[in-house]
Amino acid sequence: MAPAQRCALCRQTFFCGRGHVYSHKHRRQLQVALDRLLPQVEAARKAIRSARVERYVPEHERCCWCLCCGCEVRKHLSHGNLTVLHGGLLEHLASPEHRKATNRFWWENKAEVQMKEKFLISPQEYAQFKKSMVKGLDSYEEKEDEVIKEMAAQIREVEHSRQELVRSALEPQAVPNPEEGSSAPGSWEGTNSQVASTSQWPSSLHLPPAPELDWIETGQPLTFIGHQDTPGVGNIHSGATPPWMAQDEDRSSGNQQIGPSYEEFLREKEKQKLKKLPPDRVGANFDHSSSTSAGWLPSFGRVWNNGRRWQSRHQFRTEAAARSKQSHKEKLVS
Repeated sequence: MAPAQRCALCRQTFFCGRGHVYSHKHRRQLQVALDRLLPQVEAARKAIRSARVERYVPEHERCCWCLCCGCEVRKHLSHGNLTVLHGGLLEHLASPEHRKATNRFWWENKAEVQMKEKFLISPQEYAQFKKSMVKGLDSYEEKEDEVIKEMAAQIREVEHSRQELVRSALEPQAVPNPEEGSSAPGSWEGTNSQVASTSQWPSSLHLPPAPELDWIETGQPLTFIGHQDTPGVGNIHSGATPPWMAQDEDRSSGNQQIGPSYEEFLREKEKQKLKKLPPDRVGANFDHSSSTSAGWLPSFGRVWNNGRRWQSRHQFRTEAAARSKQSHKEKLVS
């Protein structure tokens, strides 16, 4: 009998020698394994003439299983923040080690010779891939430059609009004249002279700040009717009492009690003492405030006495009968 051998494709041990590779099961497993690897090799072959370069993402770390070499191979080729799609697989298929392993695999498993060239990359094809990879890198850099230019244009546009906004906010505006009744645009020289005269006042005078008039538009004249203050209503800017310092109406009387009463404190203190006791003790759930009669004990009471239970039961019934007779006599006498 032939020695035992292990088939990696069929995942079983056989004793028929070299005749196992010609069996129907082995041929079927070999075809399934080759069909699983062939689509990835064909996708890598398409990248020989037109290599694609993309920005690196964690998904580019995927690996594929090389059936001929019996090891995992990186599918893409990454360097820094750039990735060449299918570069790792093409580099492996063009290596001399993969060619030797493929020849050995085809000889051991008796695969079809016509299919062996589909799983190999010649040096000429790999050189063509390198040239297309250089072109792909150049096109990727051009696209990145265009993106950077677009971003720079957007940044300049935003900066220009911001400067326009600041410039429009800093433009001189007319000071309204309350005596004339309308805020027509006046001369900026007069305003500058007023500002210059006010700047010469002594610093010891604490004058109220001038009202901000930025809301007045120079294009449309508006009538100034003065500040409208509602009596009794104000805010913290006008000197009114803040709402968090105002006294509530229900608390203004001073009769409201703050905190628990003394009786509630004693009851809570008693509850805290009972919490320290075992929860399964006898009488833990008994309500001491409830009214109980003399018949609240069970019919076989006196369980705390010594003796048998039936003696306690008879004694309890005798005393109960005596109490009932005594009460009946008192009713008759009264």
